[in-house]
Parts: sequence; structure tokens; C-alpha cells
Amino acid sequence: MTWAIWAPLLAPWIVAPVARRLAQLMPPRQAALLLALTSAVTAALTGAALALLTAGALLHLPFVAAFGHLSPTLLPSGTLALTLGCAAVPACLVIMWAAARVTRRHRTRNLHGELLAAAHSRAGDVVVLADDGADAYALPGRPGTPGLVVVTSGMLGNLDHDERTVLLAHERAHLACRHHLLALASDLAACLHPALRSLREPLAYQSERWADEVAATTVGDRSLVARAVGRAALAASSAPTATRPSVAFAATAGPVPRRMASLLAPPVVAGPVARRVGTLLLVGLLISAAATAEATGDLHENIETAQAGVEHR
Repeated sequence: MTWAIWAPLLAPWIVAPVARRLAQLMPPRQAALLLALTSAVTAALTGAALALLTAGALLHLPFVAAFGHLSPTLLPSGTLALTLGCAAVPACLVIMWAAARVTRRHRTRNLHGELLAAAHSRAGDVVVLADDGADAYALPGRPGTPGLVVVTSGMLGNLDHDERTVLLAHERAHLACRHHLLALASDLAACLHPALRSLREPLAYQSERWADEVAATTVGDRSLVARAVGRAALAASSAPTATRPSVAFAATAGPVPRRMASLLAPPVVAGPVARRVGTLLLVGLLISAAATAEATGDLHENIETAQAGVEHR
């Protein structure tokens, strides 16, 4: 099992850069979905590898072996496998703790939205805060409930009517496209492997670009969206506010000049280079999945052998 277990643990260091490169060659919607899916699949394979290592180590404990009706003396006892297995146990505990923190942070964001909705008057899905600071962000609700678009009076005062329309369309796009779920998947994946942390920033950027494109489709003017994004960012930098939750989707997030340049340029279309990079990414994921399946089969075979030894006694 030792050789096969290395692939899902090492693959993220190769898969993550390839996914980042591929995302640059794709339209924002496809790029965001690709980054989130790559994070989730790679993290799942990494988690499976850690679980296999943990199980392999725990089976050598007498009480675990007795519970499984197997003989630990018949299990492979390679030094490297046992060392990796022993290291995987605390690693799993740290991952569980980190994942709990991420989940709690996202739940706190949802609670913040509910408190805002209860404390302020709203017009449909929009809550206007009496704040001279300029800010606007989207807060998803609990499952089955609509989210909120929160905007300050300071931000509204810095935009004209058309730019306000763009701002609201952008934030509503975050809610309608469920970008908070993509962000949650990426944050949880980053808990399982450090290499996957590098996918969070590109995903956040592509989510903003996705919302920009939805807003452009809504108003029918890409240059207007670029202008609105730029003016909103200038207003937010001139009069910042500290009321926004850390995981909220803000209209002024990400590299604003790059977003504006993308809006003023022709839409991105995936070409032959993207297909070649995508093939490379798929091969990497398939190798990792095949190695995980191989390691799972090896562990299962070892357990059956150890159980058979107990039955023959």
C-alpha cells in the first residue's frame, strides 16, 4: 500500500498549478466550477489516503485488532508504513479541527445576514445600512432561504442610477450562482492539503468575474459594468467600513484593474491550449484516483489475510 498511497498525497502539488493555469484559459463560470471541483476531488482523494494510513496504523493496536477479529502479527509491519500511519492520526485530528473552524466561520456569516435582516428595513432582498463608509456585499441565507444584498448609504451616494443597477446585479449574481458553496468547498479542501490553499484566491477572483459577466448580461453594457466596478472600488478605498463579514462576497473584492480590463476585452473562449491543459489535469486526477483505489484494495487484502489467520488458529 505504501507506494500507492503517495500519489494522492503528492498529486495536489501538481494538480493545483495545472488547475490555476487552466482557469486562466476559460470563461469565468467554467473556471470557477473547475477550481471548486478540482479542490473537492483532490481533497477527497487526500482524505481517503490519510484515512487508509490511519486505519493501517490503528489495526496494529491490540484492542482494534481484537475488535476486527484479526491478527496484527499478520499485517505488514514496514517501518515507513507505520511511521506514515502514526503521523496520519494527528494530521486527521488537525484537519477535523480546521474544518470545524471553517464551517463555523461560514455559519457565522449566515447568522450575520439574519441579524441584519431582522434589525434593518429591507426592500426585497436589499438591506441599506446607514453608514458613511462605502461597501456592498452579498450574504447567503440558510438552506432554503434567500440571501441578502447589503449596501451602505455611502456606497449608494457615490454611484449613479445605472451603476447602482450594476452593483445590485453583481451581488445578486453571487447569491443566484451559489458562490458561497464554491467558497466553502475550497476552504474545506484547503484544510486537507496545503497545496490546495493556492486555489482559493483564483476561485474568489473567478467568482467575482462570473458575477461581473452576469451583471454585464443583465444591463447589456460591459463598459458600464467596468466603470461601476472601478467607481465602487474607489469609493470603498476612500471611505472603508469595518462592518463586512470576512467571508462575504463584496463588489470591490479581487484585483479590480484586472477585472475592469477583462470586461473591456472580448470574452474569454477556451481554445486548443485549454483542452491540452485540461487533459493534463484529468490525467493527474485519474492517476491519483487509481492509486487510491489500489491502496484501498491492498488494505482490504491485508485485513482479509489477517482475519483468515485468526480463523485458522
